[in-house]
Formats: sequence, structure tokens, C-alpha cells
Amino acid sequence: MTNKTKTQYESIGFFRLKPMKKLLLIIFLLVVVSAVAYQFKPVKHIANAVIVLPNYINKEGSTIGDRVIIPDGYKRVEYPEGSFEMYLRNYKLKKFGSKIINYDDTKYYWQQGHIGILEIPVPKNGLQQCADALIRVRSEYLWDNNKKDDIGFNFTSGDYCSWLKYAEGYRPKINGNKVTFSKTANENHSKENFYKYLNLIYTYSGTLSLYHELPKINNAKDLKVGDMLIKGGSPGHIVMICDEVVNDEGEKLFLLFQGNTPAQSVHLVKNLEDSSISPWYRLEKDAVIPVSNYTFYDSKFVRFK
Repeated sequence: MTNKTKTQYESIGFFRLKPMKKLLLIIFLLVVVSAVAYQFKPVKHIANAVIVLPNYINKEGSTIGDRVIIPDGYKRVEYPEGSFEMYLRNYKLKKFGSKIINYDDTKYYWQQGHIGILEIPVPKNGLQQCADALIRVRSEYLWDNNKKDDIGFNFTSGDYCSWLKYAEGYRPKINGNKVTFSKTANENHSKENFYKYLNLIYTYSGTLSLYHELPKINNAKDLKVGDMLIKGGSPGHIVMICDEVVNDEGEKLFLLFQGNTPAQSVHLVKNLEDSSISPWYRLEKDAVIPVSNYTFYDSKFVRFK
């Protein structure tokens, strides 16, 4: 220490302090200096605290199964080839970033809730809304897999309308809630006539008829690909499970797709409530489950026969 420095410290009485007080003063000064230095620490170091959420989207994926990545610790539930479950998992998607289009070729007003558009044309007649889109997917699977005789749905009235009888020329006569069928058309088993049949189903069936017609699933642990989350009513809503993964504890996650009102592109939805697993969902019976721009407040599930 120079004589000048020593003189300065003596002038403030530093050397007249007792040893313990000197030590406390030095510690206090070090703390003050450290605190001031920390305030001027470069801001760029703060960015290291940002949490990076996992990204489960493969933008190059051209099917539902390829578009969405499996979370760590999970594996896809296996299903036999040719099953409805595999049909859905392997469903073709449009290029990533494709928009939801309404039946009149306008863009749907909200494009933030999906990560894929299914390769399903939207009829220009305004039909094929939420329930209708799932009816179409199920019917096309049965058609493509030589199970045409199984195609049939109830009207909201409860009357059953099968593709087989329609192809044979039987048509419904509807008088209020009363429905009768009679043969008024020529027999026609063509694909073109099949889509006319579906338009009839779209007109007289919906979420309410599906809810009353289809078997209920009372335990969410039994859910599988092809099952549907449904609110039967006018209006109601319905979405379909299209993929499923499970971990070693038996916990499952699911993917969902939907049509909507107005009739529009069928789309694979994000999970807007839980970005840590989106687009995967945890599903529970009787739970509140927000799906895209609709909320199921008392969740129920049904399954095609």
C-alpha cells in the first residue's frame, strides 16, 4: 500500500477500526460491488432460461401416422393390416400448411387449430358437416374393403337406411317423423350412386342419431382408433380418434380429426390446451375437453358397430 493510499484510509479512520469491524466492512463492500456488477450483466444470458417445448410435427409427413411424431416413452398401439384403425392411421394428408376450405371454396375464417388436411373432397352442396364427414370416412372404408353390405345408418327418426336397400332402388318417403321405404328407382350399385346415398344420409342423420344409434364407451381406458368424442344435439359436434400411443404405465395419448360447420375440409387438430404434448390429447370420460374451436363439457364416446 502506498503512503498516499494509507493516508486516505487513515483519513476515514479505517486503520483505527478493530480487526473484526475491518473484516465486516470489507465483506460489505464486496457484496455491494458484486451486486452492482450483476445489474450490468449482459441481457443475452437471461435468454437461457426460456423453455423450449417439444415439436411433434413432421412437416414432410404425408399420412396421419407420418405427420405426427411419437412422444418419448410411448409407442404406437399395433393394429392388424386392413383394419379400420390402420386405415385411419395411414390416411393421406395434403401438403403441410394447406388451408381449411369451406364448401363454397372460401377459406375458413380460423386457420390456427390444425396441423393437417385430410384428402377428402368437400361437396359443393353444403352437406358433409361434422358427423357427415366421419360417416363418409367409415363408409368409404367399408366400400374399399369389400364390406358394402355393412354400410347403413339411422336417420334422426331412428329408421335404418342401408346402402344395400338404396342400391336396390328403395327410397324413403318422409312424412313428419314417419318414414317408409318403397322401391321407386332402378337398381344401381355404382360408386356414383353410393355418393348419392351418402348425401341422403347427411341430410337425415347427424350427431344426435349417431349418439343414440352407436355403442357407448364407458371407460376411457378402452378407447381406440376409430372411436369418437361426441356431443349429440342440434347443434352438436363429433371428432374421431385417428391414432393412439401408449407408455409402459398404460397411459394413452390420442390424435383427433374433425369436419365442421359450415361443411369444410376435414382436418387433423392441434391440442390448444396443452402445448407440451400437442397435437396429442389425453382423453377422459365426462371431462371438459376443448378441441380446436369447440369444447366438449361432458365428454362421451361412441364406436361404429
